[in-house]
Amino acid sequence: MHNHPDIIASRQDLRHQVLGRRDRLSARERHLKSGALAARLMGLEPYARARSILFFASFRSEVDTFLLMEEVLAGGRQLALPLTVTREKQLRIYEVRDLEEDLVRGYQGILEPDPTRCAELGPAELDLVIVPGSVFDRQGGRMGYGGGYYDRFLANRAPQATRVGICFDLQLVTEVPMAPHDQYVDYVVTESRIAERPASR
Repeated sequence: MHNHPDIIASRQDLRHQVLGRRDRLSARERHLKSGALAARLMGLEPYARARSILFFASFRSEVDTFLLMEEVLAGGRQLALPLTVTREKQLRIYEVRDLEEDLVRGYQGILEPDPTRCAELGPAELDLVIVPGSVFDRQGGRMGYGGGYYDRFLANRAPQATRVGICFDLQLVTEVPMAPHDQYVDYVVTESRIAERPASR
């Protein structure tokens, strides 16, 4: 059912509409909303206790993750970021110790770890994964950007890690039309709320 052309089209349309709304936020709005979201995330108990956290380097109109990553490093916790390996269609994980020196432009211009400077980590070492996405719902449903990288990573390489999706309120919908391969997150954090997936582990 989920592979029906109408479902695929509805997913593409929804992604396009939501990202269009996000792109229309002003820089000031993004800054303020990102700050409010960061405060909520830092109060989330699984995040507060996690010692090794996979983040992503925010890009374009995404929630700003750089202040949060600085906070992880300042707190003496392990910060990991993904490197997109397109030929393998997977993410590899590296420890980042310095956000100024350790990141280079990679897949689609996104800042990624420099593998000549950073040590590769095993996904099993991660306690928590901060998951990007275009659209989320309050039940933990998530739609990415179309590449399937995080769905494969979460399902096959880091099933033990707590999954936290972060997005702005305007990216929340009543229900994401999930495909069979799509992975749910355990929590969705926005600038105004924390939603926990029902029966979340």
